[in-house]
Amino acid sequence: MRSRFRGDRGLTVRMTVTLFLLGLLYVAFVATLIVLLKSWVLVVVVAAAVLGAQYWFSDRIALFAMRGRVVEREEYPELHAVVDRLSALADMPRPLVAVSEIDMPNAFATGRDPDHAVVCVTTGLLRRLEPAELEGVLAHELSHVAHKDVAVITVASFLGVIAGLVVRFAFYSQLFGGGRRDQNTAVLFAAVMGVSAAVYALSFLLIQALSRYRELAADRAAALLTGRPSALASALTKVTGDIARIPSRDLRTAQAFNAFYFTPALGSEPGLARLFSTHPGLEQRLEQLGRISAELGEAAVPGKAD
Repeated sequence: MRSRFRGDRGLTVRMTVTLFLLGLLYVAFVATLIVLLKSWVLVVVVAAAVLGAQYWFSDRIALFAMRGRVVEREEYPELHAVVDRLSALADMPRPLVAVSEIDMPNAFATGRDPDHAVVCVTTGLLRRLEPAELEGVLAHELSHVAHKDVAVITVASFLGVIAGLVVRFAFYSQLFGGGRRDQNTAVLFAAVMGVSAAVYALSFLLIQALSRYRELAADRAAALLTGRPSALASALTKVTGDIARIPSRDLRTAQAFNAFYFTPALGSEPGLARLFSTHPGLEQRLEQLGRISAELGEAAVPGKAD
């Protein structure tokens, strides 16, 4: 089913290329582990189990980790009304609506496809945003659902999870395995850890690059759907500024889900750190919204210099 969110050829191409490259990396990784561990059954079973859990239960995992819960219309009628309106406007299945009772202002979408999607907002976001700003944020999240990039990022991150698990397993097995280990065993564990670490690093960089582009694509789609890029820009500016004032220790549990958030839990990152960020910088996002605003003949975007 196609939604009314404008198609994004660039996003489609990038998702396809990223998944293709990660697929090649995954095949090479599994083949190397089979050769090193001499147990293809163990490797395949573990890999399949992790992928299946990530794909089928990503919505529950994300909601549990962020203390989110699905809410009924009677509890949050205005929030439900906005989601209803945007879903009808985009001609897409209406997702479940969830709320996380934390002060960090943010939102995320999760679920393996539009028919099993959940859009979650924090109470901190609801307290801070005006109705038009909230609509822009929710349109951004619905764009992620419509373009299926929630599922793509979930599957893409699977390789990094597997590599990370292998590194931890090898490390703790070597550390707490007990008994004497011969030189061949030590070399085997070192090889497994080295290959896994390299695979994790490569998959991480590929996913971060894709994640940054998909955030720009979601901003663009949301601005065009609502016709109010300035409201989305205002929400971005407000949320990014407020997150920057929250103590880092209070954000640490949220950092693992940065790729799914409207704005990363640590705000914008300077210099070289941006290469490893899940999101483009605030200035880049505002610049794009400013161009869209000019195309639509809207008033100047907040925070964007004339």
